[in-house]
Amino acid sequence: QVQLVESGGGLVQAGDSARLSCAVSGRTLNNNYAMGWFRQAPGKEREFVAAITWGGGFTYYTDSVKGRFAISRDEAKNMGYLQMNNLKLEDTAVYYCAADHQPAGPDYVESYYYSPTVYDYWGQGTQVTVSS
Repeated sequence: QVQLVESGGGLVQAGDSARLSCAVSGRTLNNNYAMGWFRQAPGKEREFVAAITWGGGFTYYTDSVKGRFAISRDEAKNMGYLQMNNLKLEDTAVYYCAADHQPAGPDYVESYYYSPTVYDYWGQGTQVTVSS
């Protein structure tokens, strides 16, 4: 049983910053998993936001958040983070963290991380609402 729990969402003003956290718990055998963040706005498909490989060697971002968001992880604490700066109205969505177990190692091409179907575990989501 593996559980992911997001926190840090809420109501923020455009231009402000927020940091989302993702706590991983349960029977995790090792830290060999990639972490991703996705978001879903009302009436929209779930959208890839960012991902980080296990070990933190590589990070990937969708174009709309490059330069504003930063994904990171603290494997010793089983925590993942999404720092969001200069938030915009269009960032409003439910944000989900996800984990993809990769026992063989982080040898995947970037596009692999874009699809939500490759992730094994998901959190319940946290609402981020950006207001003007």
